[in-house]
Amino acid sequence: MDMEKQKEKSERARREEAVLEFWNKNNIFQKSEGKKASLGEFIFYDGPPFATGLPHYGHILAGTIKDAIPRYKTMRGFRVRRRWGWDCHGLPLENQIEEELNIKTKKDIEILGVGRFNKAARERVLRYVADWKRIVPRMGRFVDMERDYKTMDTSYTESVWWAFKTLFDRKLIYEGFKAMQLCPRCGTTLSNFEVSQGYKDVTDLAITVKFELLDPIGTGGAGDAQVSASDGAGPRTYLLAWTTTPWTLPGNMALAVAAGASYVLVQIGDERFILARDRLRTLEGVYTIVTEFLGSELAGKRYRPVFDYFVNESFVNKENAWKIYTADFVTMAEGTGIVHIAPAFGEDDLALAQANAIPIIHHVGMDGAMKPFVHELAGMQAKPKDDPTRIDVEVLKLLAQKNFLFKKEKIIHSYPHCWRCETPLLNYAASSWFVKVTDFRDKLVAENEKILWVPEGVKEGRFGNWLRNARDWAISRSRFWGAPIPVWRGKNGSVVAIGSIAELKERVRKSGNRYLVMRHGEAESNTKDILSALADTPHSLTEKGREQVRAAAEKLKKEKVDLVFVSPFVRTRQTAEIVMQVLQLHDNAIKLDARLQEWNTGEWNGRPIERFKEEFPKTIIRFEKTPKGGENYAEVKKRVGAFIYDIESQYEGKSILIVTHEAPALLLFAAAQGLDPEQSIAMQGGRSSIQQAEVRNLDFTAFPHNEEYELDLHRPYIDELPLFDEEGQPLKRVSDVFDCWFESGSMPFASNHYPFEHTDVFEPKRGILRPARGFPADFISESMDQTRGWFYSLLVLSVALFGRAPYRSVITNGLILGEDGRKMSKRLKNYPDPLELVASYGADALRYYLLSSPVIRGEELVFSEKHVDEISKKLIGRLDNVRAFYALYAPASEASLRDDSPHILDRWILARLRELSADITEAMESYELDKATRPIALFIDDLSTWYVRRSRERFKSNDSSEKHLALGTTRFVLRELSKLLAPFMPFFAEELFIAVKETRDPESVHLASWPTFQKGSGDAKAVEHMAAARTVVSKALEARARASLKIRQPLSRLFLKKVLPDPALLPLILDEVNVKEVGVDETIAEDVMLVTDITSGLREEGVARGFIRFVQELRKKHNLHPSDPINLVVQADQEGKELLERFSETIRQTVHASAISFGEAAEAVVEVDGHSFSISIVRSP
Repeated sequence: MDMEKQKEKSERARREEAVLEFWNKNNIFQKSEGKKASLGEFIFYDGPPFATGLPHYGHILAGTIKDAIPRYKTMRGFRVRRRWGWDCHGLPLENQIEEELNIKTKKDIEILGVGRFNKAARERVLRYVADWKRIVPRMGRFVDMERDYKTMDTSYTESVWWAFKTLFDRKLIYEGFKAMQLCPRCGTTLSNFEVSQGYKDVTDLAITVKFELLDPIGTGGAGDAQVSASDGAGPRTYLLAWTTTPWTLPGNMALAVAAGASYVLVQIGDERFILARDRLRTLEGVYTIVTEFLGSELAGKRYRPVFDYFVNESFVNKENAWKIYTADFVTMAEGTGIVHIAPAFGEDDLALAQANAIPIIHHVGMDGAMKPFVHELAGMQAKPKDDPTRIDVEVLKLLAQKNFLFKKEKIIHSYPHCWRCETPLLNYAASSWFVKVTDFRDKLVAENEKILWVPEGVKEGRFGNWLRNARDWAISRSRFWGAPIPVWRGKNGSVVAIGSIAELKERVRKSGNRYLVMRHGEAESNTKDILSALADTPHSLTEKGREQVRAAAEKLKKEKVDLVFVSPFVRTRQTAEIVMQVLQLHDNAIKLDARLQEWNTGEWNGRPIERFKEEFPKTIIRFEKTPKGGENYAEVKKRVGAFIYDIESQYEGKSILIVTHEAPALLLFAAAQGLDPEQSIAMQGGRSSIQQAEVRNLDFTAFPHNEEYELDLHRPYIDELPLFDEEGQPLKRVSDVFDCWFESGSMPFASNHYPFEHTDVFEPKRGILRPARGFPADFISESMDQTRGWFYSLLVLSVALFGRAPYRSVITNGLILGEDGRKMSKRLKNYPDPLELVASYGADALRYYLLSSPVIRGEELVFSEKHVDEISKKLIGRLDNVRAFYALYAPASEASLRDDSPHILDRWILARLRELSADITEAMESYELDKATRPIALFIDDLSTWYVRRSRERFKSNDSSEKHLALGTTRFVLRELSKLLAPFMPFFAEELFIAVKETRDPESVHLASWPTFQKGSGDAKAVEHMAAARTVVSKALEARARASLKIRQPLSRLFLKKVLPDPALLPLILDEVNVKEVGVDETIAEDVMLVTDITSGLREEGVARGFIRFVQELRKKHNLHPSDPINLVVQADQEGKELLERFSETIRQTVHASAISFGEAAEAVVEVDGHSFSISIVRSP
């Protein structure tokens, strides 16, 4: 797309934006959600995207699918709630923050501080929200983005905790030490489905290593050749082991062989080697087989480690190290039949080690670096991203120096990489928290059988295979920005899982303090209705205020107040003094604290409150906007929050009265409850003030909070909160956070804060008379890669928690590739910018292009801007021309809708409309969007190129009944078609509907009901007969073309081989082919035969038609309405004049000329078959 074109905004785009404005102004989406739903609720779950970048074609595709189905279901009579959500946690965002903060390693984050890192993540996680809120609706999507949920919200995390605790209590959560894939750069292990997203074909080093045998094999008896140990007296004997991960060799603790396989001792030169007989072909050159034996005879034999870092060290189970073991996983498919075992770096290796008490040594840290004791390699990365084989080469060199290298080679194989940072992963034995998926794997498979998948092959294929081979799910990550794993350990080894904030508070040590908050009595500033925001302003209590305080103090006698904390203002000190007198407290019981002082309104101090409220009318503004020279509510909340936490930590078992002002008092309650600004406003049922001298109880328990004193369960706040077990012993939280897939898989219940609230909206439990609410989803949709992501995590958690699948129907779309067939890339510039594309062709064209493409069925789509352009012009543009043509001829009184016209064209187009509606409805009920959309293009072609073109003269007809039949039918077809288009092309559907709707119709097509037609008894025949007529026309026009005869040239006769199925088709054929007669002749060779002889009369008629066509073009240039009369002046020679006079009446009526005169005319000249005409036209008065 050239730069000039990018800057332009097409008329189509501007019209779509006008429709969008209409929707917003008239709350059409809100009305569609609130309209009567006779069929009840249709449940839709919307997978949350990240807002760390702008929407791309993948988002637009998924969003269009998610929009089309709910729009359709709404029109069908369902209520479809569409609530947006944001995915806020995980490695994608962390990687961005690392890049922005120039952080290279996980250790750098720890040096920076978890608090600073997570604060940066929180500030940036929603940086593009405003853009999304602009772009998503512009793409035509109806979705509630104002009541959005965020996976980082405390309420969401609490529900995630509940899910974890529920599974923990059901013994479906456990901590295990397993071999997992580790990203050394990110410093965390990944789940199986994360790993599956990052495989790449790479070239690696594979080496065959010589392990020197120390123990003899065999007895030396008759027929049994003894294999001697390498004792220096004879040739040395080596075991040959093949590995593709040389970097793991320093961690070698064992070798494995197949017990029942045959192994051979071969001699090459002065050295002997052991390998499997079936792998002899890997040897090169001459060798001699010395003897043969079973692998079981090697079991228990010792060998010399190729790296001796640990030979002289003491460690657990050392006696089992550097021995040969038998194992079932040893195959003869590759290598030597002897497997190198590094228990810390392989699943099979670890399993063998755990079964045989083989030591497990990590010579590589979780940062991917070799540990210091690996002297020659210390500090080097095991698999560096920039040069993955660097350390393998160094290992190879060391082995060669020691004569332990037998062979090296290069191999190409598929290797896992981090799905976010593309660093090669390490198979690494580590501790993690797991969901015990294997315990209910069969249930997952059974529930999957109940789900409708589109395409259907996903059920048994990609998704089904994944389920059948599902492993336990590692859900913990050694990272920072995520929902914290709610597990705490005691010093005695106890493990405590917490499933709610209430449970958390139960573990917090209580001070035993009781807090009472009191506002001062009426002061002079109150009577003057002015702001008094400075401590040295002498606004004392009024007499009324003193009486208010005395009355309140009398009620406080029963509270046994120990301490009084007071704002240093005159009115608050006077209030406290009266209270102390009444309660007879000692002077040392009162303590001034500046953190309790009045809200500093800066330059507004001393000015009228009403004027201030004009500038700061809403409470939320007071949180966000700061008075000049003063502070905002957020700053007040921070200081009063710091106050209450200090007091809580300093005193125990005290009854404490806090005397302050209205705003600080309310914000103290907000801080004590950990409320954000919106929650603060809604606090205590919306009570916005505390009355003069009013006293309220403040229930306070310390909780994890951020710098704004908002309840925040993120690190580091959750880790800083001291918790205790039942014996009062301190607990320490495990430092891990959740895999973000666990969070997104919790979306159905966590977005509703289940089970803590909103059970009227979401309740998966059901009974005989109590159906479930909000569960399961009737429909979800995401891309194919989510079969191992969101689709999987949703299913696992819902089956584990609720016993059934969380969704009934799924559409899985494929991947959109760039126009060059490669992955879309900003660097390659192989795709048009989505917003620029929409500015040129409109969103409807893009939507239809995507929905009608194979990508809807999980296949790849090579993006084509050309095809979007074609849809904009040939489909939407063509239908828009039909709309414009109708509007041109529709009478001011409007044509009545007609669906019962007897005219053959009307009967045919109505039959086609009913056929289209049935096709779309059937496909949509099966969630086959491509099948639903493709027939639309065919129908629009029929409507435009056949029905309207063949009905043009009817539109212009002087026969009012004929004209009204054509217009009424067209209006009916356009109105019903607009409804059928609404899910797919919502903008143009709206334009079309508004153009043809009746006054009794709803204001928007998206508030209308889906068309329900009863197929007419003659529909099939009407369609079949018209198809036959069009075939005749097509073949006749081909014959015209072969004879080089223009369509405007009338011909005498057309012969058909077969009789027409309906005589009413005859006028259509006569007019379309431009012949005078149609006859039947069964003897002709072809299906049709044109008589191509042209008489002088026919030729003159052809000239007249050419003349008429040219005059009509002139009318268009003059922007004349079809009903506008003209005066036509023609200059021609005598022959031309006489010719036109013979057809004058036809010409006059056709071009709507009041008069035709001959004289000088110089506006335009036209040549028609040797005749020259100069023409001028003017509009008649």
